[in-house]
Amino acid sequence: MKFTPRKVNLFNLVKLPLAYLGGVRVRTITDTEVVVSIKYRWMNQNPFKSMFWAAQGMAAEMPTGVLVMKAIDDSKVKVSMLVTQQEARFFKKATGRILFSCKGGNEIREAIQESIKTGEGQVIVLISEGKNKDGVVVSRFQFHWSLRVKK
Repeated sequence: MKFTPRKVNLFNLVKLPLAYLGGVRVRTITDTEVVVSIKYRWMNQNPFKSMFWAAQGMAAEMPTGVLVMKAIDDSKVKVSMLVTQQEARFFKKATGRILFSCKGGNEIREAIQESIKTGEGQVIVLISEGKNKDGVVVSRFQFHWSLRVKK
């Protein structure tokens, strides 16, 4: 499957309806970076007039997951993928449109190649930063992905 924003967003509608209904949308996909947006609105608000942390978490995980899925698809090898740990820091109220990006495509490909070579699982830490319209970082998430070539 060719990974395009339109195809991933349709996949989300069918397989991840909570993310889709919450407003998570993939904007751009390259081999090295994915950008996802989410807009503050009634559906994803908290009582403090900003975006609920879990809505930010859904949007933050999406670029990391899409990058992993794309790298697996490009490798033509069956690889299992699983988030084993997640950490987050919040710096500013998330209001308006927030763009989350992850630039770990090369590191993911290296981890898949290492798993192919050794047969061992690999853990890679991917960072997804959320920025508001002014380019200010509102939150930063770290996702620990476990990747292992299937036998």
